[in-house]
Amino acid sequence: MPELSSRRRMLVLAICCMSLLMVSLDNTILNVALPSMQKELHASVAGLQWTIDAYTLVLASLLMLAGSTADRIGRRRVFQTGLVLFTAGSVLCSLAPSLQWLIVFRMVQAVGGSMLNPVAMSIITNTFTEPRERARAIGVWGGVVGVSMAAGPVLGGLLVQTVGWRSIFWINLPVGLLALVLTARYVPESRAATARRVDPVGQLLVIALLGSLTYAIIEAPDAGWTSALILGCLAVAIGSLAGLVSYERRRVDPLIELGFFRSAPFSGATVIAVSAFAALGGFLFLNTLYLQNTRGLSALDAGLSMLPMAVMCLVFAPLSGRLVANRGPRLSLVLAGTAMTISGVLFAALDAESSTTLLFTSYVLFGIGFGLVNAPITNTAVSGMPRSQAGVAAAVASTSRQVGQSLGVAVIGAAIAAELHTAAWWIIAGCGAVVLILGTLTTGRWAAGTAERAAERLREPAVRTAGAEAVTKS
Repeated sequence: MPELSSRRRMLVLAICCMSLLMVSLDNTILNVALPSMQKELHASVAGLQWTIDAYTLVLASLLMLAGSTADRIGRRRVFQTGLVLFTAGSVLCSLAPSLQWLIVFRMVQAVGGSMLNPVAMSIITNTFTEPRERARAIGVWGGVVGVSMAAGPVLGGLLVQTVGWRSIFWINLPVGLLALVLTARYVPESRAATARRVDPVGQLLVIALLGSLTYAIIEAPDAGWTSALILGCLAVAIGSLAGLVSYERRRVDPLIELGFFRSAPFSGATVIAVSAFAALGGFLFLNTLYLQNTRGLSALDAGLSMLPMAVMCLVFAPLSGRLVANRGPRLSLVLAGTAMTISGVLFAALDAESSTTLLFTSYVLFGIGFGLVNAPITNTAVSGMPRSQAGVAAAVASTSRQVGQSLGVAVIGAAIAAELHTAAWWIIAGCGAVVLILGTLTTGRWAAGTAERAAERLREPAVRTAGAEAVTKS
């Protein structure tokens, strides 16, 4: 792809951020609307979990396929298709006549969403090639999550309270159409030099793994952990995982490039993403139901109550990007893990819900932690990897986020259904501790060495392929 002017690069970044804003805003607004949906659609806690997890599961299952497809047939083309599907799915969600149809339409949204964030990150990676400039761009990208967290609860609460929960999906229509027009005009087409083949077996194994595991966690409180259905789902999940690792290891163009995981920073970033987003998914789900169903707050008041967390995320996300650019990922990850752990402990050990001061402090700490964690995850996932595989690497990082959010909602929802309220908060604190520990262990000199060796191994097949093609042409 030819070098773009500074103005054009900023426009590309802005368009990519619009897609992230649309997807992130959709998630934060939806959480505020859950109690209203529960009443109008007569949904159980498990039903509410599925409105979130049906989206995140489909998204997680298709992200790597979307990333590799974009590398093969063109990133702008896939990105535009994603904008169309996500926008159309949002309109359908606003018209859903029942909980079942809402879940189906959320899955349509997810198919489109799978083509947005990882492909947008790949576009950013190929647009901003200088490492420090790329880290700053990723910091801005992470700041958009903060904007969505700040605007989502308040905007969602206002819409739910004045118009109704269906209106939360209308916001995506103008944003999606504007992003579609701007993409056609300003985003250049790009693709990987070497095309990757489709991996249908790997794709089916990923779907089986994520679907069966999440179903087991969500439905276990009602069906029983020792029931034949739940044990069968867990067996399918374990078998799918074993089959996926075995099959992908032998494939020339795997859906999941296992070679990425030879890099300690990449592996650490993957687990950190799962843990951080599990904490976020559980935190939002738990607090939304608590503020509206237990404290009796309106949707708008509940959104305003969570504003301290959102504002901190908005402030610290771009700061994290600058920290990563200037000092590497360790400081951001250590501070993030510490803040998220303390926030969870305040709820679990000190009953922060009983004190407005402690509640406010916990929200502030969690917002700081989550604001700091996003940029180092993304930067670590794509830095050092061959640019030809940027889409796949970014997709693995994005998949980890969605898997984490799915598991967070599933596990925390199961804890609520089992009336293990305190245990739910200890789980969130434990997720923060994982971020802290891995952020320390996978960002040192040894870890950097593993990343260099992994990147070199990944480049070798591409070099051999290019050489073979040159000999054939001559």
